[in-house]
Amino acid sequence: MRTRNAPETRRRILAAATEDFAAHGIAGARVDRIAAEAGVNKAQLYAYFGDKQGLFAAVYRLHAAAIVDETPFTVDDLPGYAVGLYEAAQRRPDVIRLLAWARLEGVDLPMNADAVRDKHDAITDAQKNGRLDATASPEDVLALLNAAALSWSVVGLSPTSETDHERRKAALRHMIAQSF
Repeated sequence: MRTRNAPETRRRILAAATEDFAAHGIAGARVDRIAAEAGVNKAQLYAYFGDKQGLFAAVYRLHAAAIVDETPFTVDDLPGYAVGLYEAAQRRPDVIRLLAWARLEGVDLPMNADAVRDKHDAITDAQKNGRLDATASPEDVLALLNAAALSWSVVGLSPTSETDHERRKAALRHMIAQSF
């Protein structure tokens, strides 16, 4: 029997839930299966996360935060940001599957409002100072950056070779540089 260690228990639940949600979606994921894989009972799982939606939200926040943390945003290098996001998505296909399942099942994803607001503010400042084209709103600029960076992952096109990977990064860098 395992000793009680709340952070470790939470980590095991989130790891098991990540696998189950990524493989089966929100509707197809099973709390019984997640609890068994994590070595906990359902009551513990519910005590930590409330319900299956709360668990999914925690899983998504965990992985989305990891991508945000490993992909620094610099308004003066939007192509570099887009390429970094592309690379992070290639390293973390589980996050892309979670995103796809959430969209398919109509789930509003929890966002880090501070991180989004900071990016919007940086884009707004750069537009006011003439460093970025002001044709698109800051919200649209960020949405377009994210969509472009994640486009290959969302449609399930993994690079088949390093040449494909490098070609895609070069195309992404060029397109973003020309667009903003």
